[in-house]
Amino acid sequence: MNLPAGHPAIPPRRIGVLIVNLGTPDAADAKSVRRYLKEFLSDRRVVEIPQLLWQPILRGAVLTTRPKKSAHAYQQVWTDDGSPLAAITKAQSAALQGAFGPDVTVDWAMRYGNPSIPDRLAAMKDAGCERILIAPLYPQYCAATTATANDKAFAALAAMRWQPALRTLPPYHDDPAYIAALADTVREQVAALDFVPDALIASFHGMPKRTLELGDPYHCHCRKTARLLSEALGRELTVTFQSRFGPAKWLEPATDLTLEAMPAAGVKKVAILAPGFSADCLETLEELAIRGRESFEAAGGTRFAYLSCLNDTPAGIVMLRGLLARELAGWTPLS
Repeated sequence: MNLPAGHPAIPPRRIGVLIVNLGTPDAADAKSVRRYLKEFLSDRRVVEIPQLLWQPILRGAVLTTRPKKSAHAYQQVWTDDGSPLAAITKAQSAALQGAFGPDVTVDWAMRYGNPSIPDRLAAMKDAGCERILIAPLYPQYCAATTATANDKAFAALAAMRWQPALRTLPPYHDDPAYIAALADTVREQVAALDFVPDALIASFHGMPKRTLELGDPYHCHCRKTARLLSEALGRELTVTFQSRFGPAKWLEPATDLTLEAMPAAGVKKVAILAPGFSADCLETLEELAIRGRESFEAAGGTRFAYLSCLNDTPAGIVMLRGLLARELAGWTPLS
């Protein structure tokens, strides 16, 4: 087609896949963590307290004390490539590049921090992506994770005159491919241990109990994942919930309290996994692998192992490729 003189260049039509994870500070220092926490904890889906009540607390006690403590935690796991979550999500994106044909671009973003969802969506649109699949990498649906990532994408589109078509990846907590990938990696990692665990713990990120009462399916999704994984492994899993914050009642049992109680009950050797996380991050590498070990051993435990997330392992990438290809059906190959 011949364009009129002066007409802006039109990029070739493409499809985009944007994988999304929670977020991370730009650096492991208090200033960067404070900026990240301010954005994260100001999200009304994350903290469902009226803002008139919450913002003074956030800007007062929380943001004056928590950034230094959290920065120290990040420093324990920070890598040459930055935060583990960002580095692994970037690696997942790179491993998926080209998996869906030459007309599909795969990119990555963080809900909080950088690279942001609006920035990457704008870049995809500028590159000719007329159809975009938003893929929040949360197997279990939660309003504070999946929904807020989608919200951010929809808000970015609201500012566009010419919007690309959008799809979103549904939760995959009970997808056979996800369960199989989890089971394979757990078996492989347990077999490589130099001890036999007395118990396998599946630790999911916690949520306030009221989210369950308000209709959030997260707790049910976690329980179903654990049940299906237990059946696939042929052994019992102890299900717990981590990362409690604030005075509210949270989902139980708590991971930290469970670890502290196990040795007295005769459980001296444990392996712990985090099936709700698609990539290792602060909550797995510092909270579980470091602090979890410390509290378990202080209570009398003798052997402890943290089992890594799927990350960008071959099994993890094959699983993601299958899930994303299914959601791209009808869009690829581009007509």
